[in-house]
Amino acid sequence: MVHAEDVINIYQRLLAHGIQVWLTGGWGIDALLGEQTRPHKDLDIILLLDDIVQMRELLERDGYGLKELWSENSWVVDSQGTETATAFVLRDPEGREVDAHAMRLDDQGNGIPAWVNDEGLVFRKEDLAGEGLVAGVVIRCLSPEMQMLCHTGYELPDQHLRDLELLHEKFGVEYPAEYSRRRPSGA
Repeated sequence: MVHAEDVINIYQRLLAHGIQVWLTGGWGIDALLGEQTRPHKDLDIILLLDDIVQMRELLERDGYGLKELWSENSWVVDSQGTETATAFVLRDPEGREVDAHAMRLDDQGNGIPAWVNDEGLVFRKEDLAGEGLVAGVVIRCLSPEMQMLCHTGYELPDQHLRDLELLHEKFGVEYPAEYSRRRPSGA
């Protein structure tokens, strides 16, 4: 499990080394909500492609190694000429996991996924302006609308459906059409 202290330590360590990070997934939603609502098996992050190598080096010093490459992974050359994975999971000896996805910023500040993406997903500048709290620490995360959108295209377990319900309740964000039939009654 990844605890709030782990999130803060990883986030602040990466920021201290000039690496921009956006939380997504369960911790990203909990940050937006301002409280931890459930246990989390991993920390989902999005970061810039050009920061992937440095991020991996920093976390390797803490014992994190490659657990798996996601099926959507692409090998892309960063600005330093290094071929880099764009969608992967790192795991440390304690079992804590960091699920990382890389993006590039366009001239308008929008995030363009570096991993394989057939749907034209773009993280608009506004989507990257989300902020939340983890144990009282301000954390950058994806907007509530983008969190909702990122939970589409695959079968969600009940705990993720509950995450969407909480986003809907707090921010009024509409459910993705594919999950509207599974919404809790009254939501």
